[in-house]
Amino acid sequence: MVQINQIKRIRDAINGVLLLDKPIGFSSNDALIKTKRLLNAKKGGHTGTLDPFATGLLPLCFGEATKFSHDLLEADKTYEATVHLGITTETGDTEGAVLQTLPVAINLDQINVVLAQFRGPIAQVPPMYSALKRGGKPLYEYARAGITLEREARHVVIHELTLLSYEAPFLHLRVSCSKGTYIRVLGEDIGHALGCGAHLNALRRTHVGSLKLEDAMTLEALQDLQPEQRISLLAPVDALLSDFEAIQLTDELAGRFLHGQRLSLQKEVADLVQPIPLKLGRLRVYRLSDGKLLGSGMLQEYQVLAPERLISTSG
Repeated sequence: MVQINQIKRIRDAINGVLLLDKPIGFSSNDALIKTKRLLNAKKGGHTGTLDPFATGLLPLCFGEATKFSHDLLEADKTYEATVHLGITTETGDTEGAVLQTLPVAINLDQINVVLAQFRGPIAQVPPMYSALKRGGKPLYEYARAGITLEREARHVVIHELTLLSYEAPFLHLRVSCSKGTYIRVLGEDIGHALGCGAHLNALRRTHVGSLKLEDAMTLEALQDLQPEQRISLLAPVDALLSDFEAIQLTDELAGRFLHGQRLSLQKEVADLVQPIPLKLGRLRVYRLSDGKLLGSGMLQEYQVLAPERLISTSG
């Protein structure tokens, strides 16, 4: 018997962010695995799940960028959604069995009145077909077994809810919302308020924080490129931190920051090359001599800069 030893593929230590236009039919993890292989990347992660039936912006983080992926989980998102009035489904989207069909006799005035009810802070009950866990199991496992559990309503914020068009029975909406918002549930709730029921027919994510779909690449286009061209598409790690103010530290202060030391900027002001940011909160921190990102820090009271997430600056 001949034993064949498989040689493990050596992956590259790639750092950066790729904005992917996720295709329909792919889970977020499937899209990540495919992209990771195309880049031959050692370490990668996605920044918030898009359902398989949804398309659009899926930021993928590689290497050191994975340390900051949580920031995009917390970020506001914008979607374009198509709500199919008159039909409800088990899952609230096109992937579930039809539960009920009702006539749709809705005019624009009625739609505008109902949409106004869903702008601003609202409460949403998470769907049973979701990855939220109860007793160590995701809710969708209970749902598939025919079990419905009580779920506590969550408070989310709908920053924008714009009617793009109405072509009965389809509502085309643009939704900008806070983290944790279920667009499926929003569509169902709008249908319920209109008295005819609804499910989500299509969903496309266009923004995650300050990142835009226009800058994204499809999997097909990525496959057509040479390996070095794919790497050139990666945005730098600090693309995830662009909403935060920046501060530059001298080599001496940078060394202390990278060792996890808190810096009293009021005491070190003579060594800074810029005014201390006035606003307390998170900062992106750079080393002045080479412009390298050191990580993120929290500017606290009395102008104390506390290290938060640090990245490797080797190489």
